[in-house]
Amino acid sequence: MLKIHALEKTFDDGTRALKGASLDVKRGEFVVILGPSGSGKTTLLRSINGLVTPSAGTVKLDGLPVNARNLKTVRKQVGMIFQDFNLVGNLSVLNNVLSGLLDECGTFSSLLYMFSRKHKLTALENLDRVGLLAKAYARADQLSGGQQQRVGIARAIVKSPLLLLADEPVASLDPLIAFNVLSLLKEISSAQRITVVCNLHQVDLALVFADRIVGLTEGRIVMDRPASSVDQDYIRNIYHGHDQGMFYGPGRESPPVGANVPLAP
Repeated sequence: MLKIHALEKTFDDGTRALKGASLDVKRGEFVVILGPSGSGKTTLLRSINGLVTPSAGTVKLDGLPVNARNLKTVRKQVGMIFQDFNLVGNLSVLNNVLSGLLDECGTFSSLLYMFSRKHKLTALENLDRVGLLAKAYARADQLSGGQQQRVGIARAIVKSPLLLLADEPVASLDPLIAFNVLSLLKEISSAQRITVVCNLHQVDLALVFADRIVGLTEGRIVMDRPASSVDQDYIRNIYHGHDQGMFYGPGRESPPVGANVPLAP
């Protein structure tokens, strides 16, 4: 479904962020990309949805090349979840979710946030899906961090994408809320067969939620394995033996697999 071949990216300052990265992702997979800061994870994700133009190599989504000519079509099929939520704080939760449908509206309607009844019902359904229907008319900046990220998820899935890209979606959340958010993403991926490619730093969460774990180091893919077969030796290879930032910290553990953890208020 997603095919990345020999991807290279060199920025204007000479930084080589990607060095021949290749990756195939099947429909409905939940793939986690692990790697230290500066390894190229964000550049890889932004190359998939056209926010970064590769220096060489190709990206194809469902057979369609990701390039300037196809960018509008590609972005209708890709949802993006950001580390810092990327919400408009003084807008309602509902309007933030509706912003995920701006591509389907005319320019005038999108500028004034004039959406059809069908669009509004779809947005409300997705807010219900993430457990925030009661907050539809609250300002986004009145919500907790976990709630804001769930709004971000609703916005990303409102257009029924083929692919969800999540760039460190739980980096600013505490461990319990992080587990809740990734549980929701995993549930949506499984129920709707939406493919997820997610950048993470927390190895323990990757082992719980990923179908596959891809290791990225200095712009190169150094590991691509089912999560069930990943051990400490593979992790050390990704992080060059340094575990700082890999886990929540000394004495901290994520909830166990299958734990019944309620969504944060």
